[in-house]
Amino acid sequence: MDSSLRRGWLVGVMGMAFAVLFSLLLGTGEIGWRQSLAWLFGATDDQARFVILELRLPRTFLAMVVGAALAASGAVLQTLTRNPLAEPGLLGVSAGASFAVVLAIYWGASAASVGLWVGILGALCGCLLVLGVSRVSGSSNDPVRLILAGAAFSALLLSITSLFLLSDQRTADEMRFWLIGALAGRPNAVIAWSALGVLVGAVLITINLRALAAMALGEQMARGLGHNPKFVQTLIIVGIASLVGCATAAAGPIAFVGLVVPFLVRALVGADIRRVFFLSMVFGPVIMLTADIIARLVVPPYELPVGVVTAFIGAPILMYVVRQKRLPTL
Repeated sequence: MDSSLRRGWLVGVMGMAFAVLFSLLLGTGEIGWRQSLAWLFGATDDQARFVILELRLPRTFLAMVVGAALAASGAVLQTLTRNPLAEPGLLGVSAGASFAVVLAIYWGASAASVGLWVGILGALCGCLLVLGVSRVSGSSNDPVRLILAGAAFSALLLSITSLFLLSDQRTADEMRFWLIGALAGRPNAVIAWSALGVLVGAVLITINLRALAAMALGEQMARGLGHNPKFVQTLIIVGIASLVGCATAAAGPIAFVGLVVPFLVRALVGADIRRVFFLSMVFGPVIMLTADIIARLVVPPYELPVGVVTAFIGAPILMYVVRQKRLPTL
């Protein structure tokens, strides 16, 4: 393990430890960080116990799951498409998952209990449609073509979603907070199933990482090394759909995490997807927990949706990347 990789793991693990600690200590309400810290060190306080174990711990775990899923899926999408601007929110994957969940709720499901398979199916369809459209008249590796296809697809689904919300008050009430991304109030069963779905997607991608790294050198090189690019691509897309679908069904569409985290990780350890993938699953929770902590504290006694905070963090980084004279290569 070289020095840059060791440094990356050290920064990531330490960042996650501090983020988890602060997530348990800080929040709106009467339980401040001193009272929370005292309970963690053994003080008897039923109110602090309830707030930490029943309110803050579940959303902390969910933030870690969602952050890891979105960051890892962004890193894999960028390598698969050889496009540094690719991420679930920009390529229509999150839009597909969100639309599928909205459609399920319109047909009678509840936002708190909608099946994760709905989000996975929507993410899979969204990913395949955007990749397919971008290939109709040229190469899918063109960053502009992919971003335009993803933006058009996302805008189309957003328009249809708005029609559903305007036509049905119950759907609008169910979706109002979920559509801009939120971590609070999710049932433990949803958190557990989303974690399981993310684990399945991560394992599916992990066993294909070597082939994905070979595909980054070109399909002919991958074939020469004994891989089937089309089969590998299919498995990778299914893995991405599992990651993004579960994260979106559990927490709503949260943008920019899949763009920001791989960008930061590659700056630390280089572009090798075998490094970036696993480190992204460490740095993703750090970014998500940091955004969630900010969301709790910036407008007390209320909370901002975490999707608003990630947009404030990610949008400037996206503008910085786009303004570069030469996009970073993968």
